[in-house]
This record gives sequence, structure tokens and C-alpha cells, in this order.
Amino acid sequence: MNFGLLGERLTHSFSPLIHAELGDYEYCLYEKKPHELDSFLKHAGFDGLNVTIPYKKTIVPYCRELSQTAKLSGSVNTVTRLKDGSLCGDNTDFFGFSYLLEKTGINPADGKSIILGSGGSSQTAQSVLEKMKAKEIVVLSRSGTRSENAERSLKYIDNYNNIEKHRDAQIIINTTPVGMYPNNGISPISDFGIFQNCRAVIDLIYNPSRTELMQQAHERGVLCRNGLTMLVAQAKKSAEIFTNSTIADEKIEEIISKIIKMTRNIVLIGMPGSGKTSIGKALAKKTGRKFADTDDLIAETRGISIPEIFVRDGEEIFRKLENEALKTLCKESGLIIATGGGIVKRIENLRVIRQNGIIVFLDRDISLLPVAGRPLSEKQGINALVLERMPAYKSWSEYQIKVHGVEETAEDVLKSLS
Repeated sequence: MNFGLLGERLTHSFSPLIHAELGDYEYCLYEKKPHELDSFLKHAGFDGLNVTIPYKKTIVPYCRELSQTAKLSGSVNTVTRLKDGSLCGDNTDFFGFSYLLEKTGINPADGKSIILGSGGSSQTAQSVLEKMKAKEIVVLSRSGTRSENAERSLKYIDNYNNIEKHRDAQIIINTTPVGMYPNNGISPISDFGIFQNCRAVIDLIYNPSRTELMQQAHERGVLCRNGLTMLVAQAKKSAEIFTNSTIADEKIEEIISKIIKMTRNIVLIGMPGSGKTSIGKALAKKTGRKFADTDDLIAETRGISIPEIFVRDGEEIFRKLENEALKTLCKESGLIIATGGGIVKRIENLRVIRQNGIIVFLDRDISLLPVAGRPLSEKQGINALVLERMPAYKSWSEYQIKVHGVEETAEDVLKSLS
């Protein structure tokens, strides 16, 4: 049996990982441009497909049959081939989004919900909210036009330019690709602070795991969830359709946990000379992950060593280079990343790391920290750097590990993260 995912850009999709856990069948990625879609759907030898951006609505006319949820939402994300070779379209996103709301504990009947975007995922979210008897639904779209009687309807479309008119929204759902890999660090909402009544944000993006929108919400104490739960839940429902079998819902949570562990970056912070590079390399060897070092990337990009950069360009330029290197590495998934000792000197670096990473502070005895060849350690002295940086190391990190040998410390990190 041959199944797969159809979309325009699929390089970093988690779907093959998920379906490998759901069934014993081949699952491929089918990256197709719009002009290739017609020929692919008519002539390719697949038995079933999941469908993602931008084809969830485009594929509907190709389906001879549509499930009730596909008709209700007006979009298709799961296709199976019938005995006569024609296609049957279903919408397992409906189950996925419903499952996500249930697990999050959000009740849309309590207040206004705004949905960013008007594509296939938006239509599914609208259908689920309507089924859950949402009090009010507003779809914000770049091309949306506000009707004279908009407020008299429980669901209507408005333009992004009117977003401030909906500052009373209690639930915000992003169905657009704004902020999705590789365009990390962008939010569809420029000023989240206007939403004083917001109590929940759902961003259907799952890569990065914490989008800029989610970080905006988190900073204001708002409950936020990404789209991984929906992705896995809909995949479970798709696998049931593909294989004509039943899979327990408990499998969803099991796969979510496994995906998170596999894809999150392990980011090491700590004083210069605390062992981040050597311990990071040991972790990479033990886990089979790729190792990366912000200092190495900076030196490679500039063509000179870190001490030379400090001498020639100064610390301020170095910090800008460090931020750019961090952005490059932290948008990837599943890396072991060693950072420079001064990474905590710029608070914006914390947001960058938290996109996909978990932060581990390597705490080495101050008396054992080397100074030679480390510009700021030589200039300011170890004690001054400790006083300056220690509070940030502790507040940024989810885990604090005492350093006592490379291999032993690497094992301690793995035990803490297991």
C-alpha cells in the first residue's frame, strides 16, 4: 500500500515520522507545484494521501465522493482511491482540531473567537467552532470585506486592517503559515497587547514548536498551544481510513511525546570554559544528533577567530553576529547546540532559543574555569562575569547540571531530559 503527503513545500514535515508509528505501510512526501497537481492526481499510483498547504480546497473538485466532514468544512486533507480509481475526499483535520480543543480545555461558547486566515484549515476550524456552539466567530483575511450587518451574525469575515475592532476576542486561532519554518520569528499580529481579554491562543503551525505568536501570548500569561496535537490526531484518523482499522486515542499522546523528544533542540548555556562544546559533542555522539556551535558558525562565516573578532570589531558587533548565528541554528530541529558564554546578554536570544529548544545550564566550579584565549574572561575577570551572568543562566534554563567530567555530565543531561 502506497500512501503519502501532498503539498507544495514538505522538506521538514513530521508526517513520515508520525505515520511510521501508526501503521506498517509506505508513506512518501509528494512535493508538487500547482501546475503539476492535475497530472499527479490523475496518473500517480497512490492508494491514499494526506493533503496540506496550499491544496486542501484545490483538491475538492477532483474527489468523486466527499465525506460529511469534508462537505461541512469545504476542504479535504485526506484522500483515498476507490475501487474504480476515482478519489474519495475526507477531512480528518476536523477530528484533529476537535481533539486539540478538547485536550486544551477551551470552550468557544464562552466568548468571541477570531480565526486568522481563510484557507482550508480556517474552514475546518470554523466548522468545529460552529459545532461547539461558539458564541461568535470572526474570520480575519487579507481580502476580507466587512459587511454592514456583520455584527448581527455569529460568524462573519473581516479584514486584517480591522483587527483592533476585535480586541475583545477571548480565543485567537492562527491558520495562516505566517511564522512557519523557515520564516521563524514572525507573527501575524503586530501588537498582541491589544487583546486584554484573550485567554487562549492556538497556532496550527508546529514547526517551530513555539511560534512568535505563541511567545507573545506566553509573555502575557495566555494559554497557548501549537498544531502538533492536531497534526498527530488527524494522522491517526487518516491511518484508520487508510488501513480500515481502529487505533486507540492513547497512541496520539504517545506519538506527540516521541516527536517532541526527537525534534527539540538541546541548547547548552554556561560560563566560558564550562565545557559546552566538549559535552555537546559527547551528547551528539550518544544520541546520534548533529552538533552545532554558535562560535564555530560565527568564525566560519567571518573567516577569522572569535578573539580576532573582538579585537577588530568589538563586542557589540560580535553580539549581533552571535544573534544571527543563533537564529540560523535554532530554527532547525533535533540539534545539540553549544552557545557562547555571553549568549544571555541579549534577552532577544531567549525567544530565539525557545522556538524549538530546551535550555540546559552547565554549571562548572568557578575555580576550574579557564581564562586564556577568552577575551572577556581575560578583560573583566571570571568573578565579574559570574556576577553579571549567573542570574540569567539560572532563569533561562529548564535544567541545571553540575559539570564533573565530560562523559559523566553528558549522561546526567540525558537522564534529566528522559
